[in-house]
Amino acid sequence: MAVINEMEIRGVVVGTFQENCYIISSQQTKEAIIIDPGDEPERILEVAKDMGVNVKVIANSHGHGDHVMAISGIKQIHDIPFLIHNSEIPVLERSYQSMRDYLGDNLSDIPHPDGYVEDNGKVSVAGLDLHVIHTPGHTPGSVSYFVNGLLFSGDTLFRGSIGRTDLPGGSYEQIMEGITNKLLKLPDDTIVLPGHMLQTSIGEERNNNPFILDALRKKQDK
Repeated sequence: MAVINEMEIRGVVVGTFQENCYIISSQQTKEAIIIDPGDEPERILEVAKDMGVNVKVIANSHGHGDHVMAISGIKQIHDIPFLIHNSEIPVLERSYQSMRDYLGDNLSDIPHPDGYVEDNGKVSVAGLDLHVIHTPGHTPGSVSYFVNGLLFSGDTLFRGSIGRTDLPGGSYEQIMEGITNKLLKLPDDTIVLPGHMLQTSIGEERNNNPFILDALRKKQDK
């Protein structure tokens, strides 16, 4: 568990798709947000219990199946709201069917959202505010969450790469616009915690990510 700027953060790699779920809480109030609970709800809740936190809300970056399959299991134990961008409703519906086809009938229902996040909005618990950055392109309603030097980038920005844009609702132009016009405005020392694989930083990606370098080069040539 890491303690950064009076926040406690624990990453949990879950499921067949090795998705990064994050639990983030205020060190003072112990109120917590679960970001992208993709699978293994019992394990996620065990980590939250080990942290000694009070889980208050689920905030998702997007609605693909590998990011949402633990939501029902968590909500069965904790009656807490599940938040996502409203453009993700069709994505959630497709995800449920595709994951059922892949995993069979043992898949729990994906619940309907209890509320919605929007660009420049916040997801808040006592002592902690996640700032919402709408970064469509991987999906229409993909968002990233920024708080105190940390960026939870979902499947928008990865170490040395970006999210897929060849799935329904994807757009290469949109994802690059969101990355270059929004995420690159964050300080270079911003720690990026993505939905898969290893963490990185905004400065590292600005200087070395081939997709970003190509996009910035094209902007300069205009």
